[in-house]
Amino acid sequence: MAAPTTSRLHRRLLPALPSCTPRAPSFSAPSIQGPSRRPTSRLYCSSPPVGAPPSGKGGEYRPSFADDFLLAFFRAKMVEEVGWDSQKPGYDGLIEVANRLMIKGKSASETEQSAVRVLQALFPPLLLVLFKALLAPIANGQLASMMVARATALSCQWLMGTCSVNSVTLPNGKSLSSGVFVEKCKYLEESKCLGICINTCKLPTQTFFKDHMGVDLYMEPNFEDYSCQFNFGVPPPPPDTDKALKEPCLDICTNARRRRELGSSGGPDGLCPQV
Repeated sequence: MAAPTTSRLHRRLLPALPSCTPRAPSFSAPSIQGPSRRPTSRLYCSSPPVGAPPSGKGGEYRPSFADDFLLAFFRAKMVEEVGWDSQKPGYDGLIEVANRLMIKGKSASETEQSAVRVLQALFPPLLLVLFKALLAPIANGQLASMMVARATALSCQWLMGTCSVNSVTLPNGKSLSSGVFVEKCKYLEESKCLGICINTCKLPTQTFFKDHMGVDLYMEPNFEDYSCQFNFGVPPPPPDTDKALKEPCLDICTNARRRRELGSSGGPDGLCPQV
């Protein structure tokens, strides 16, 4: 019997493969349009990659090691200012210390100044002095505004939640990417108090950036959806025209709920008595 040829042997040993007709290489004509613009990117701080499954219970963000370190560091500075610490661990304990900071202050102004000192303690003193003297004056403060916006977005998720850099309108009408949008502020949601938001976050943060870093900041908290817009490079309005200072107590505020049960509205027109 004749030995099978090489072609027959290949057909027996190799599995059948779908046949395909080779195609001639195709060449597309060069585009007459100019180079495409790169899409604008949003800067998220410590957010999980797109498409990643949510982490933590109920899809909540699970803090990283860096987040835990920043939380502990910030809490330690607040404890030094208050002179008291909570027995509760983590974020719950931080909120209790913030409440104690509110109680310790004899007035809203005193509470604000205490919170400013906490923010100062987070930075080396020389860093603040050099930033204000050397960087803040560049380009009428626009460079510094963009820098602190990005630094805030990169380092704030452990405290406030998911945030992104966006553009804001400066007093001269120019648009600048010096804003930070907080989708839902965890600090406000967990404290459940408009007074804590105003006196330990909004007002002292605005004062800190202006007085110690030379950067104007106007913060616009939304007490309906708990979002917040940071406008770096934009000076805050006078207190008597700042709409955030004229908001009524939050529905979720436990103290406001007790006052309603007792038939008291708190401050005039239902305004938060702690503001």
